[in-house]
Order: sequence, then structure tokens, then C-alpha cells
Amino acid sequence: MPIRRLPETLINRIAAGEVVERPASAAKELVENALDSGARHIRVVLLNGGIDGLEVADDGIGMAPDQLRLAIERHATSKLPDGDLSAIATMGFRGEALPSIGSVATLSLTSRAANGEGWELVVDNGRIIADGPASAAPGTVARVEGLFAQVPARRKFLKSPRSELAVCHDHIRRLAMANPQVGFVLEHEGRRLLNLPPLPDPSPASSLARLAAIIGADFAGNAVAVDLARDGLHLAGLAGLPTWNRGVADHQYLFVNRRPVRDRLLVGAVRGAYQDLLARDRHPVVALFLDVPHDFVDVNVHPAKTEVRFQDAAMVRGMIVSGLRRALDEAGIRASSRVAASALSAFVAEPMTAAFAAEPQMPAFGVAAPPAAFAEPPRLFTELPPAFPPAFAAHMPAPAAPAPQQFPQQYALGAARGQIAATYIVAETADALIIVDQHAAHERLTLERMKKALQDAALAGGAVPAQALLVPEVVELDEIAAGRIAARAPELAELGLDIEAFGSTAILVRATPAMLGTCDVRGLITDLGDDLAAFGKALSLKERLDAVAATMACHGSVRAGRQLSVAEMNALLREMEITPHSGQCNHGRPTWVRLAKTDIEKLFGRR
Repeated sequence: MPIRRLPETLINRIAAGEVVERPASAAKELVENALDSGARHIRVVLLNGGIDGLEVADDGIGMAPDQLRLAIERHATSKLPDGDLSAIATMGFRGEALPSIGSVATLSLTSRAANGEGWELVVDNGRIIADGPASAAPGTVARVEGLFAQVPARRKFLKSPRSELAVCHDHIRRLAMANPQVGFVLEHEGRRLLNLPPLPDPSPASSLARLAAIIGADFAGNAVAVDLARDGLHLAGLAGLPTWNRGVADHQYLFVNRRPVRDRLLVGAVRGAYQDLLARDRHPVVALFLDVPHDFVDVNVHPAKTEVRFQDAAMVRGMIVSGLRRALDEAGIRASSRVAASALSAFVAEPMTAAFAAEPQMPAFGVAAPPAAFAEPPRLFTELPPAFPPAFAAHMPAPAAPAPQQFPQQYALGAARGQIAATYIVAETADALIIVDQHAAHERLTLERMKKALQDAALAGGAVPAQALLVPEVVELDEIAAGRIAARAPELAELGLDIEAFGSTAILVRATPAMLGTCDVRGLITDLGDDLAAFGKALSLKERLDAVAATMACHGSVRAGRQLSVAEMNALLREMEITPHSGQCNHGRPTWVRLAKTDIEKLFGRR
């Protein structure tokens, strides 16, 4: 078949396939045009999730009649005054959005410049059907009806109205986050989903206020501020605490020069920054704004402008990782506050049973010496209340010596008072009760010590100190896993783990990292085999040191179910207070929760 030119209508529909995938694409393009027009208020109205109709109204500069006619022509734009694609400072620039939408729907544009007359232009699937004067307020109103009505092959691939509404909502939210100085209203069939008034200016304070209004005050209360400037680049925003995480990555809001993007480089950098703070199936919540010179980034690499290309990608990645790390490091032992708040609802006051009230003896303790579980007496009481019934007091364990009164004021995590279920440490501060998961806390402390040892060893050009096993241990594995671990023996030796192949289906372990002390060697080797399988052959252990160190730390930590003395509990608390990221374990779960004194008083009706 000979080469031929395609009809203009077909060309526009092909272009529409790149720009307009669904109602949310059209809404996004129209809102970006409104932002470029200098609008201070933008109102978006959707019908049936945007499938049957959508309207975007703004109070921007508006357009004269001749400008309206140019706006519906392909590649006609006011946003490239010098034709330079290397330094784009506007949201749109190709001049394809309006003609693309008009080729697959009925597009009505009503606009008026400040000192001009109102005008309306209507395009029905590529044909102009109206072009004349109209009553209009300053600004522009764009209406889209019957999207893909004459392109059934495209329309049948749209999702349900609820799904399409969710995507539209997400696009508008992201644009609103990036433009706090603009007011946004989003309505769907008479119901208002967003109502965000314009804030005074695009200052950091306004940006944070807009983020709190959209993502929620809970997020703002469980996030740390990010602020880093380097070589003309600036990174700002909020990074959620590792304990404030989600099961999907949809709650990562990333912006480059106030343009919402879903760029793989940026997503990978965020994941790298949280690598040893979250489990592999959990994702952080962040809202990050990266401002760079316009000639440093190319936004013309994706039809929907959701991906970008940087002049120095390594520099951008390093900046995001270090900026997030610095902010999270400064959070110290802080953990997400929602855990303690949600746990309050589990406390229920119950009446004492008649049998218990009539018989104060306590069979669980017995008349004889207390059982082994209470060999180390609980530290929940420093003295018995004077009104305790004598029969009850006779069977109570001996009280601990009073703790120094300076403990609660002197230390952030207070003084240890006891242990629950040989798993949770209970401590007291001046105004709260602190509950610590001993295994999760010690796991984080071990990981941070191991990371420090790895850094010191790298600087000294040596290996992490190892501790030889008195009797080498043989760990049986399947042949593939055993071969995978044996092949990495030299790299593991640098981490303080001395292993060698022992036949085709076993690994002989001669030494483990000294800082782990007595650890679960069999479990450690088995989990390392799984880690190596996940990394793949292309990655060295040094590229995944955090993950390997986290696996080792887990198997070298104080386990749940181990009795600790008061001195051991206090030593753990003191180390947590000076260790970065000790507020969450290596899997992103909190290591401690706080129950305020006022909350305790509420439980007993004192407030």
C-alpha cells in the first residue's frame, strides 16, 4: 500500500489517544490551562465520574475570539514565546490538549478577557458548530460532554464511574497541593468533594497548610519537615514517619517545579531513603516538592507529562535520599502517634465478678512462693495503697525499690517499672505511661550498631569484627539456595559472617558478626538465602547492605518471651533515646507507644 497523508480528523484522534486517555486526563489538561492563565479560583464539576460531562471554570486572563479559534488548532500555544523546549516554565506547552479533546467529545469554550467581550466556541468531535458572542464573566469556562461517544472502541475501555471519579479526584488533589495560592472546588453531581480556599502566597507555611487540608491533619502530625538546598536545587515538603505507612505507593505525592509527576527515579529514591525503615510490602507517605532550574529538567519526555528527565539524575537521587534521611534522623525516637490513640478504644471498664469480690484470695499466685513467671517481681507499683485488703496484699509480689524521682524528668522514655508477657517493657515518665516492644526495639538498636560497624570497617578498609563459633554449625538448605549463599561467601565475610559450602546442600558457618552475640544461626542463613534470591544476580551485597544488615539484626536481637531485669530494661530505654530511628523497627512498626496521663484519667472517669 502506498504512503498517504491521514485525514486531519484522524490525526487529531490519534493525538487524542496520547493526551486524553480518560476523563481525568481531560480534567487535568483543562486545570493546567487554568493555572497557566493566572487563575486564583478554579472550579471543577463532574457528571457520572466525568464520563458524561465535566466543566472547568477559572478566573484567569481569558481569551479574545481570535485566540479562542487558535486554541483549538493543533500545536497552537501561547506558552513558548521563544520556541525553546529546553526551559519550559508552564504546565502546558504543546498546544494539543484542546484540539485533542475536541476531536473525541463536544468541547465548549466560553471566555472573556478583562476588557473584552464574551465569546463562545463549540467543537463537536472535530467540527466547529458554534462561534459567536456569549455572556461570560472574566476568565474561561471549558465544558466537555460525551467523551468518546463517537469512538466506542475507546469508550468501552473506561472504568466504572466510581473508578473514573477516583482518578479525577487524585489528579485535582495533586494539582491543588502544588498550588496553594489557588482556590480549588471539586463537585460531583451536586456533592462537593474538595473546597480549598486560596492561601496568601506559595510560601512553605502555605504549602504545609494545603497539604494538611488535603492529606489530613493526622498525616501532618505524623510527618517531619524536609528542607534541603544544594547547587541550585531545593527539596521541601513532608515525609511521613516510617510507622505511618501504607500498603500501596499511591500516597506518594511528588512534584518537580510544582508539576505533579510519577517518575521512576523519584519513586526509587524515596524507596531507597526508607529502605531499612520499612517492610518490603509497605510504602511511605510523602509529599515532596523539588524545585530546579527550568533548563535542568526536560518535561517533554512523556505525552501526559508525568515523567521527567534530569540533567544530573544521580545528583537528584542523592539529594532526595539525603534530604529524607536527614529529616528522619532528626525525628529521633519519635514514632507515629496514631497507635496509642487507636488503642484507647480497646480499654473497657468491666465490673468485678461476684465470686472474685466475695473471695479476695488469688489462686493464680497461690499461697506458696510465686511461680517462675514472677521470680522477678513486677515494677508496676512502688508501694501498695494503704487501703488494700490484707488478704489481697498477702498474696501480692514484693514491691520493687522506689525508682529515683529524677528518672521521669531526666529521660524521654522514663524509668522501667516492669514487664508484661515477657515481651513488653512498661516505663513511666512524668506525664505518661510508655510501653516498649523489647524485640522490635533491640532489633533497631542492633541494626544501627551494625550499620555503624559497616561504615567504620569501610573507612578502615577491613571487615566487620567476627566471633568464631565454638563448634561450627551446619545449616541444611536446598541446593539452589546453598549455592547462592556460597557464591557470596567473600562478600559475607566482609560483614563478619564466615561461611563455606559443605557439600551441595549445606552451608558451614564458622563465625558470625561479633555484635550479634548469640544469634539464631540457622534462621539467619535461611533468611539470607531468601534475601539473595530477591536481590538477583546483578546486585552485590554492598548495594543491598541495609537489607542484609536488617536480616542479621533480626536474628541477633532480644527475643519476645525473654525475662529482663530492671537494669536491662533501663539500659535498653537509654540506648533507644540516643539511637536514630529507634521509634520504629526494621519493618516500619512502632517500637514504643505512649499513653498520656490525661488519657489514663479519662479511662477512669477522672476527666
